[in-house]
Amino acid sequence: MQRNTLGLVHEFLRRHVKEGDFCIDATAGRGRDTALLCRLTGERGTVLAFDIQREAVEETRTLLEREGLSARVVQDSHANMERYARPESVDCVVFNFGRLPGGDPTIFTLADSSVAAIDAGLRLLRPGGVMAIALYYGKENGYEERDAVLAHLASIDARAYTVLCCQWSNRRGEPPMPIFIWKESGTAETEKTAGALSETRFTNA
Repeated sequence: MQRNTLGLVHEFLRRHVKEGDFCIDATAGRGRDTALLCRLTGERGTVLAFDIQREAVEETRTLLEREGLSARVVQDSHANMERYARPESVDCVVFNFGRLPGGDPTIFTLADSSVAAIDAGLRLLRPGGVMAIALYYGKENGYEERDAVLAHLASIDARAYTVLCCQWSNRRGEPPMPIFIWKESGTAETEKTAGALSETRFTNA
């Protein structure tokens, strides 16, 4: 395993994603995370990938075709992912916040949409599901997104989610931060959803 943010995130995915899972790559970029999810979920799994940039969508589709992998790749904001999946139906959500490596340096993820996308992803996760985030910051995109994401994660209900934010202490520059989230089983949110579904069934009976 590479001792960097990407290596930690990929090791986390290998440990938690299994064949047949439904996974979302919320920021497809060059398609490497999408391809890894496709390999981990196998032929019985489902992978949905998003990117707002046409260049990233096309590169991801090209990579998947070259490697004989299959995923649905959508040009849309990650904040809209709930339009494409049902609540509590997803096993894993992956984010890379920042900008497309080698792409237009003036285009990068923003605090408001990233926080909204995190919340959308948490609602889509099934109980026991996981989320992995590589949080890039500094340079062109500054620190606003990093600070907003970290502040928001600190406010998440500890009874419903476990959040681990990692920081490199002896690396030079501004290395990206790996962040890992586990959705607890039998959370208050899950019980509320189940109750609402039961009420709906009773009402429609």
